[in-house]
Amino acid sequence: MIPRELFQKIRHVEVRTKGLVENVFGGEYHSAFRGRGIEFSEVRPYQIGDDVRAIDWNVSARMGEAYVKLFEEEREQTLLLAVDVSGSEDFGSGGRAKRELAAELCAVLGFSAIRNNDKVGLLLFSDRVERFVPPKKGRRHVLRLVRDLYVHRPQSRGTSIRAALDHALHVLRRRAIVVLVSDFLDAGYEKALRTLARKHDVVAVRLLDPREEELPAVGLLSLTDAETGRPVLIDTGSRAARRRFARRAADREAAVAAALQRARVDTVTVRTDGDYVEPLVAFFKRRNRER
Repeated sequence: MIPRELFQKIRHVEVRTKGLVENVFGGEYHSAFRGRGIEFSEVRPYQIGDDVRAIDWNVSARMGEAYVKLFEEEREQTLLLAVDVSGSEDFGSGGRAKRELAAELCAVLGFSAIRNNDKVGLLLFSDRVERFVPPKKGRRHVLRLVRDLYVHRPQSRGTSIRAALDHALHVLRRRAIVVLVSDFLDAGYEKALRTLARKHDVVAVRLLDPREEELPAVGLLSLTDAETGRPVLIDTGSRAARRRFARRAADREAAVAAALQRARVDTVTVRTDGDYVEPLVAFFKRRNRER
């Protein structure tokens, strides 16, 4: 039984994201994630300007005039949402945790997919695969996935992106769209990411929080690593300590960006202190221009 407060939150997410899909993302999703190819639709009489390579010579011979073949996109695809549910996803300094941001963003993508008659699946991972829901169609199915994103309680707080990628490679038999949603506080996944990207259309969605990039000057600050539980005491009143923290964060971000670039995957960066709509729309438009 879902608590009333959680039910209301999921309902709110459904209403908000469905509005965004209808008004913003529906057409953008369709253009950005084109089908696997084209299939024959019908023939019609040749018109001036038609490509002569499309002439169906057999039909033309029977009819006594030129006919051309018409094709349409083979639209149906599979979208797999691979979502990091490790301990660091519970962090959020601006009133919204990375996990909540991921859930709403996945709802938008899920409803966009079913609007295009695509299948949607879900893979939740920490340092292991915690839950896999096979791809299916339909609004009720996507609502189930959104519910799972909110109610799932991870068995572990660690992270293994490689485990998630290996599992996706194993369960996806045909080419699919794989959206990997994580803060990428992990290492050792680059080879698996390159392997998956060679067979599937992979998009990395990076979740960032401003307090992971720089610290405010508030004196002694006791922090706890969300994944290891290890306590850390930092003197944020020290300018040198703040600079070291920011430098390490910048180095980490640069390393993640380089790894994703080497794997040749598209990347979207969303922040807990901002809206995901603008960066997602920018990603769709950029992808459409490049294609």
